[in-house]
Amino acid sequence: MSDKKNLTPQPPRDTSRAMIDSFLDQTKRVPVVSDATPRLVFALDATMSRQPTWDLACRVQGEMFETASGIGGLAVQLVYFRGFGECRSSGWVVEPRALTNLMTTIDCRGGHTQIGRVLRHVGNEARRSSVRVLVYVGDAMEESVDDLCAVAGELGLMGVKAFMFHEGHDPTAARAFREIARLTGGAYARFDANAPNALRDLLQAAAAYAARGVDGMQQIAGRSEAARGLLASMKGRSR
Repeated sequence: MSDKKNLTPQPPRDTSRAMIDSFLDQTKRVPVVSDATPRLVFALDATMSRQPTWDLACRVQGEMFETASGIGGLAVQLVYFRGFGECRSSGWVVEPRALTNLMTTIDCRGGHTQIGRVLRHVGNEARRSSVRVLVYVGDAMEESVDDLCAVAGELGLMGVKAFMFHEGHDPTAARAFREIARLTGGAYARFDANAPNALRDLLQAAAAYAARGVDGMQQIAGRSEAARGLLASMKGRSR
């Protein structure tokens, strides 16, 4: 998986791989994120069924940064998969416009889930620098759940919490996402893409955790039902 760094300029609306590469390659002059900044990997399923939720995530992802900035700041890396074996990552960014600019160049394409590649990528990132949280947004799981759980267990040992946000009611995905969350000490939550505030609130709660752990999530729990739900899901687990 490539690690394309530093996203700032507004790119043209074009969904071709060459245009995405060109945009990312033009943006290498932005300073590198400090190793001391808390880090969150924001991973999305971008297969064909996901376009409405991808568009929703584009609109609400900036509020992750806003929540975290009031608590201590956050660096976010975007990871997505789509099509035939395409699974890619951005560099680490610390402001929402940069991530929005990249996301608006990408459309969803048919293909199978690649959750295992996402989990392995997060593990590689965690070995290079401290990654506190993986946020995953998807609606399906088409891989070996045992293989996914093996990698999730490794992430848990490295201290990476997986927040698995599930659109829809697919029971196979629900079982897998719950188990990945359990093995990492993270949390599972379901949302409906027709209720945009639900995903926004979940992302804000995960960002609060990434910025300051349980204390950060408790800081917003008084006004956030999503934060209270995730805290309840994590009850009894280590920070």
